[in-house]
Amino acid sequence: MPRKSRIDAPGAMHHIIARGIERCKIFRDDADCNNFLDRLGGIIDDTGTVCFAWALIPNHFHLLLRTGRVPIATVMRRLLTGYAVSHNRRHRRHGHLFQNRYKSILCQEDAYLLELVRYIHLNPVRAKLVSDIKALDKYAFSGHSVIMGKVKRHWQDFKWVLRLFDDRLGVARIRYKAFVAKGISEGRRDDLTGGGLIRSHGGWAAVKQMRRAKMFEKSDERILGDGDFVEQVLSAAEEQLEKHYRLQAKGYDLEKLASSVCDLMQVEPAELWAPGKERKRVAARSLLCYWAVRDLGIGMAKIARRLNLSLAGVSQSVKRGETIVQQKGYNLIDP
Repeated sequence: MPRKSRIDAPGAMHHIIARGIERCKIFRDDADCNNFLDRLGGIIDDTGTVCFAWALIPNHFHLLLRTGRVPIATVMRRLLTGYAVSHNRRHRRHGHLFQNRYKSILCQEDAYLLELVRYIHLNPVRAKLVSDIKALDKYAFSGHSVIMGKVKRHWQDFKWVLRLFDDRLGVARIRYKAFVAKGISEGRRDDLTGGGLIRSHGGWAAVKQMRRAKMFEKSDERILGDGDFVEQVLSAAEEQLEKHYRLQAKGYDLEKLASSVCDLMQVEPAELWAPGKERKRVAARSLLCYWAVRDLGIGMAKIARRLNLSLAGVSQSVKRGETIVQQKGYNLIDP
């Protein structure tokens, strides 16, 4: 059976798990961990992605991210490729470092944010990298220590998590820590990392009870949430996929997109591709970047090379393009 495509949208929350190929270590020492975190922080800053939780284990890692200006797939491609190259160079190894396909689960934020933050941050305890919650407070390679104020990572949104416990920082940290400590006895949570309907309803017992009551809900192994959420996500994904295919059917690639943008913004193609900060030219390039990334799925690296921009510059252009589309009501093709 072919693998299903990933589902994403601006503002979507993802639990991401990536493992070393054949269970090999991807973090051999602190230098590896710091290298990975420096790359992650830079990419989060560049792309407007939000990070709520993370944990590094020698042979895998967990991230809890909210999609920003660019798709999660682009974020992960930059992170995994860049880290693998530097890791292999440093350790004089060759070949793949990660399993071919990382796991990405789109999650219902209201229902699962805190459960996932706790589950992810307790990974070092379950892996016996630290002995208890007190040691976890100071463990540098899990986002728990950031939330507790023991380690600083400017790119982690710990304030969002703490506000869910209390508006007062000190009280919030006490309540958050108690919440995390309570999860130690729960051990591994297959309902947060497994598949489909079983995951969405907390295990087979809940699913069997639903079936006995003749209650049925839509499910998908790529999504963590109730039936209504799953249906909503799949509907939106289908709409986006349909738009993508419509653009392909009309022959849209980067060059045809550029032509359409030039017609819309009344600029010459030479102006669009040339450097410069004239307002109309910047707006045109921003629309090009936004529609190329969001609607055509063109990689940011390709756009950066064509426009002679940095990846951060393309990311900022995507953000500006999104604002222009929202303000002006522009459509690449008729809805």
